[in-house]
Amino acid sequence: MGRGFPSHLGSIDTVQPPAIDTVPAAPGPSPEPASGAAEPAFSAAEPAPGHPAATSRHARRTVRQGSRWVQDPAQAFTRTALTARLGISKAPASLRLWFWLAPALTALIGGALRFVRLGQPPSLIFDETYYVKDAYSYLQSGYERNWAEKANDLFNQGIFTSLENTAEYVVHPPVGKWMIAFGMWLFGPDSTFGWRFSAALVGTLSIFILALIAQKMFRSTLLGATAGLLFAVDGHAIVQSRTSLLDIFVMFFALLGFGALLMDRDDGRRRLAARLSSLAAADGKVRAKALLYGPWLGIRWWRLAAGVALGLCIGTKWSGLFFLAVFGLMSVIWDMNARRIAGIKYWVLGTVGKDGIAAFISMVPVAAATYLASWTGWFRSNDAYDRNWATENPSTTWGWVPDSLRSLWHYHSTAFNFHTGLASDHPYKANAWSWFVMGRPTSFYVENYENGDGGCTVDKCTAAITSLGNPLIWWGGSLAILVLIGVWVARRDWRAGAILAGFAAGFVPWLFYPERTIFFFYAIAYEPFMILAIVMVLGMVLGKVGDPPWRRQQGAVIVGLFLASAVALSAFFYPIWAAEVIPTEYWRLHMWLPSWI
Repeated sequence: MGRGFPSHLGSIDTVQPPAIDTVPAAPGPSPEPASGAAEPAFSAAEPAPGHPAATSRHARRTVRQGSRWVQDPAQAFTRTALTARLGISKAPASLRLWFWLAPALTALIGGALRFVRLGQPPSLIFDETYYVKDAYSYLQSGYERNWAEKANDLFNQGIFTSLENTAEYVVHPPVGKWMIAFGMWLFGPDSTFGWRFSAALVGTLSIFILALIAQKMFRSTLLGATAGLLFAVDGHAIVQSRTSLLDIFVMFFALLGFGALLMDRDDGRRRLAARLSSLAAADGKVRAKALLYGPWLGIRWWRLAAGVALGLCIGTKWSGLFFLAVFGLMSVIWDMNARRIAGIKYWVLGTVGKDGIAAFISMVPVAAATYLASWTGWFRSNDAYDRNWATENPSTTWGWVPDSLRSLWHYHSTAFNFHTGLASDHPYKANAWSWFVMGRPTSFYVENYENGDGGCTVDKCTAAITSLGNPLIWWGGSLAILVLIGVWVARRDWRAGAILAGFAAGFVPWLFYPERTIFFFYAIAYEPFMILAIVMVLGMVLGKVGDPPWRRQQGAVIVGLFLASAVALSAFFYPIWAAEVIPTEYWRLHMWLPSWI
């Protein structure tokens, strides 16, 4: 055994050259599998950005050099060897233009479906009655105020005199309502386009971000564009983007946080390769001491950004807490496996001591500070709901806590009790298990017309907005989730694990409240991860770059038929997503299940 070579890596005579994302003879289970060994063929006819085919020459060089650096252990911990083992690569320069252009094109398609006729219908619909009026109140005073009875009729006419001076009790944090207020500030509070502008904007940006995330995860411009296209044309996402509710913002900030952590994953591995190589291979000798726990990786700026994004997610709805918890754990597991792959002996302890604590500090306090900052309007006011509760209820036990924080805590405790005890009946409530098949989509708006009214040219017409997804995307997505569970169990593929983590954070918490009144449109929070599941399965169907041409052609035909069918179905269902006036009989053709009515 070479001098200074750490014994936990085994005999150098038996160690094989590592695959792109594996480590030779490293002990322990694999929380995160090799992405090179079991990677679907995620590429088009030409090599995709970062795909093993696109970096095959680099991979072959690493393998050719394998026997040499195994015989000379110091070479196992050079920056080049560590970078190869950790799976760090860049897109070829010839494909970098498409890396940005393909997601942008899908976002343009989605933007057109979201912004065209955004002001229709020209009135408050469904829960806009709460959030749009709250947003107007924010623009006036920085907190929610009550409205007089029948305020909607006046509000729809652009008359806002029914806003009262008394504080209103609300149970959702401010961020989503401030986002809605931004559009109203830009275009005026009397503009229905302005009411919905922010929802349409973040819905469109989410398409772009999701496509970039898919490209990075699957190393394929083609599959990145596929993810963007599916998200762009899905009806559930379109309806949420055309309506000023809060859940579209929950989805956006959760997706943003996930994307930031994905960037942090690569950044952390680059830092690990650079710092470990400088420690472990100094003077051409392997320093075993440096390989016990590994180095500290410094301030992780992308992780801090994720903390801000997830704080905004929580500041929209408290359901964002689950994304913070799940994504934080996921990020630590990624770091843990990176240290294992790199050859750190005590990779669990090294991760906890040098990554885990720092990850907690980078995300949880940052998210908490961001959340508190979102309540600035409440803090600055004197008349907001419960603002003076602490003054009116002095405490000898908690008197050292500032009155503003005590008051906010009391406000939150009453809101929590409201959420956990919410069990009122509603015609469109939907158990979370039914979301897989869209068992009870929510009707946001419906208006019936007679011949000659509202552009109706037949006896009876209907204009509707139903939060119904594209059936092929949603039913296919449910199957794709099941496939990914199998993939993760069989291969421990890190991408399958990450997708399932995002899905679980958005779905599983609702299973613990079976008696609570919940709705299908909450599922928008995990829809991007369902899309990623579909795309990963489609990548498997496409086959690998090295597969026989007939295999690739068959895969391309199947994927092409799936995408064409999805687009055709979206064209068919679009009228009931965008409140278009259509014959009532044609509307009935869209109600495939009785529970969709």
